[in-house]
Amino acid sequence: MLHAPSRETRGGDESPSSSVFDLPVQSSSGPTTRPALQRLRTTTDTDRNNCFQSESPSQLVVISGGSGGNSICNAFDNVCFVLPVSDDGGSSSEIIRVLGGPSIGDIRSRLVRLIPPAPPSSILSAIREILSYRLPANVSEREARDQWRDIVEGHSPLWAGIPSDRKETIRGFLVHFEGEVLKRAHKNFSFLNGSIGNYFLSGAQMFFRSLPSAIFLFSSITNSQANILPVIVTNHTVTIAAELENGSRLVGQCEISHPVNPSPEGNPHEQCDSSLLSPLDGMASPVSHRSNVMYTQDDKERGYEPLKSRICRLYYINAYGHEVHPIPNPEYIKSLSTAEALVYSCGSFWTSIVPCLALRGVASAIARSRFLRAKIFLLNGRNDRETDGYTAVDFVRAVASVLNSPYQQPFHGLGNAQTIYPISAFITHLLYLEDTSIAVDEEKLTALGVQCVRIKGVMVETAQEMRYGDDVVREAICQILA
Repeated sequence: MLHAPSRETRGGDESPSSSVFDLPVQSSSGPTTRPALQRLRTTTDTDRNNCFQSESPSQLVVISGGSGGNSICNAFDNVCFVLPVSDDGGSSSEIIRVLGGPSIGDIRSRLVRLIPPAPPSSILSAIREILSYRLPANVSEREARDQWRDIVEGHSPLWAGIPSDRKETIRGFLVHFEGEVLKRAHKNFSFLNGSIGNYFLSGAQMFFRSLPSAIFLFSSITNSQANILPVIVTNHTVTIAAELENGSRLVGQCEISHPVNPSPEGNPHEQCDSSLLSPLDGMASPVSHRSNVMYTQDDKERGYEPLKSRICRLYYINAYGHEVHPIPNPEYIKSLSTAEALVYSCGSFWTSIVPCLALRGVASAIARSRFLRAKIFLLNGRNDRETDGYTAVDFVRAVASVLNSPYQQPFHGLGNAQTIYPISAFITHLLYLEDTSIAVDEEKLTALGVQCVRIKGVMVETAQEMRYGDDVVREAICQILA
C-alpha cells in the first residue's frame, strides 16, 4: 500500500517546489523582506549570458503551454513556470475520458524536459527514459496492454539501471493508476500511445488528491529543481471553450487548436454496448470527452485549416457546458507579486497562454505588481489555426482584451465598476524573430507603450524554419532587465 512521503529536504535545502506542496507556516499579510535586486550596469555579452547565474538572479514567471514553451524552457533560471490544465489531446484525453481530473500532459512534458542532464548510463538517465516513454500507437490494443503489463509488473527492460527504492516508488503509483482503471473497466481504457509519465503523474494526483503534490513527487524523484505551477488547483476536469466572432462556439482545446479524428481502434457498436454494463444510470451524464485523441508535432507541421471566424473570447465551462469562473492557483498570484519579469512564452496563443490569463485576479496582479520591471511577450514565428491573419498588434490587443474582461459573476447594486488597464500595464516589451512571417508594426506598438526587440532565431532543420533559441532569449531578457 502506498504511503504519502513525509516532507524532506535534499542536501539541507528545501525543494523550490515545496511552496506548492506545503501549507503556509506564517501569514503573508505581514511585511516581507525581499533581497536587493541586482542591477546590471554593463552590457557585454558575457554579463548578459550570466545574468541568471548571478548571486541574486532575476526571478521570472513564465506563462506557457506544451511544445512551444518546452523549446526554450532551458533559457531561464530562477523561474516559475505556469501551465494550463485544459489540454484534452494525446494520452491525456484517454485519462480524462475514463478517470477524469485535470489534464497533466503539458506539465509532465515540462517536468521531463527540466530533468537535469546526466550521462547515458546514469540512474537519472534511466528514470528520464521510463518517464518519457510512450507505448506504441501503431499496434493492436492487446500488444499495447501487454507492454504496459510488463512495465507495471516490473519486468520491462525500461527498469534497468533504476535502484529498487525509486523503481518501487514509481511502480507503486503506476499500480495505483492501474487499479483506478480497473475500477472503470466498463469504459475500456485504451493504452495505445499512452505516456508512462502521464500515468505516473495521474496516479500520484489521484492518490494525494492534489496535483501540486504529484508535481512535487515527480520533481523529487528526478532531482529536478523545476518550479511548476498548474494555473488552477483542482481535482476535476478542466475544459475551455472559445466563442467566435460569428457567434459559434468550439469546445475543448483540440477542437479549437487542432481538430483530429480519434483513434480508429475499437468498434463503435461495441463501445455503445459496453456502456450498458456501466454501474452508472446515465441520468446525470456530463459532456462527453473524446477517446484517445492522437496528435503529433508532425501533424502540426503539415499545416492547418483556418477557423471560419476569429476567436473573440475564451472561457472555462463545467462538465455540463455552463460557463464558470475558476479561481487561479494562489501561488501563481503570489509569484506575480514578487517576480521581476513576466514572460508570455511562444506557443498556441488561445489555448496555452490565454487559459492562464482568463481568470479572476490575474489582471490586477500583473498590472499592479510593484516588482515586475518587464512584461515580455514572445511573438510566434508564424501564425497557426488559432491566430490566422494576426499581426503583432493583434496579439497585444488580444492580451489586453482578455485581461480587461471580468471573470466573475457581476455584482448587483453599487461598486460594480471594472478597472480597464492600458496595454502597457500588461506588456512592456515584444520580442520577435527577424525572420517572422507575422507583420510587426514597431511604430504602432511603440505608440501603445510596447518596446520592440528583434532577435535572431536558430534554424531547426527538421522544420526548415527559424525559431527561438535558449541563448538568444536569455541574452535578450538579460538586456531588457539590465
